[in-house]
Amino acid sequence: MRPECRLLGEWSCRILDSFVDWFSEEAKRVYGDVIRSAGRDRRFIVLKQPIGVCAAITPWNFPLAMITRKAAAALAAGCTMVVKPSEETPLTALAIAELARQAGIPAGVLNIVPSKDAAGIGRLLCEHPVIRKLSFTGSTAVGKLLMRQCTDTLKKLSLELGGNAPFIVFDDADLDLAVAGAIASKFRNSGQTCVCTNRIYVQDGIHAAFVAKLTEQVAGLKVGDGAAPEVVQGPLINAKAVAKVAELVGDAVDRGARIETGGKPHALGGTWFEPTVLSGMQAPMRLAQEEAFGLSLQGRSGLAVGTGCWRWPLRATARRSFEAMPISAFIWS
Repeated sequence: MRPECRLLGEWSCRILDSFVDWFSEEAKRVYGDVIRSAGRDRRFIVLKQPIGVCAAITPWNFPLAMITRKAAAALAAGCTMVVKPSEETPLTALAIAELARQAGIPAGVLNIVPSKDAAGIGRLLCEHPVIRKLSFTGSTAVGKLLMRQCTDTLKKLSLELGGNAPFIVFDDADLDLAVAGAIASKFRNSGQTCVCTNRIYVQDGIHAAFVAKLTEQVAGLKVGDGAAPEVVQGPLINAKAVAKVAELVGDAVDRGARIETGGKPHALGGTWFEPTVLSGMQAPMRLAQEEAFGLSLQGRSGLAVGTGCWRWPLRATARRSFEAMPISAFIWS
């Protein structure tokens, strides 16, 4: 959860190495298949061959890992790659390209296209006939748009999209462990990962105690410069993210939610937001449905800082928790 570890790249560099090592070894095992046919004296031989030029559109929250996970697979398969990195983190992508050059990868094999025109470059990659596969990590709305734009050229697609992850706590759970798990799940990387907890459902019998413990610990999270050793919550990615979190929290409060701690931009200014816990949440609230990256225990198109806690009848709420098709879910019992 400590942001300086992320800023120094300790975790991301280990992930980068692991992706490159794994896919390079898998390249040795790209075998074909022999399949039986309807004719007793015939067999089909299936060969695996490079698909051609691949494209990737990557997010800003893990710029090293998101690029290498896609590019290493493409290069290991014998494909060339075009990467459109997030406009928030272009220098990381360019550094990867420089490392590739130093490693002896020929010019034109790994290509980086930094641009602030995300929509224009995205459309070009989707519609260009030379590109045969597109891999995208980002919001569900953008993923749907890219899928539509790829239809004319019948591209193969790999989409890793957003969600609104539930964190369900049963009344037989260890409260201290559950609270620690909720904080680790929501506030790592300042809440800016696609598998972060967004909604917390707690059974009635332990709801009050859980909210009290959670609020106390979230209120004590140190916010500040991510490079400072004592800081555990750094800033959000940009001012738009702060505005989105404030908007989602405001919507929840207007609909009856109660702010237990936080709830507004931090006194530090800039792009810091107070770690936030909301209670009294209801399904119609936007925080219950939208992915909000940040420090709000409740939500990703922006970033939220906080968490929303619901009381719930076991069966009905457990069912509703998965109706939004989250890409992750957490259950404590």
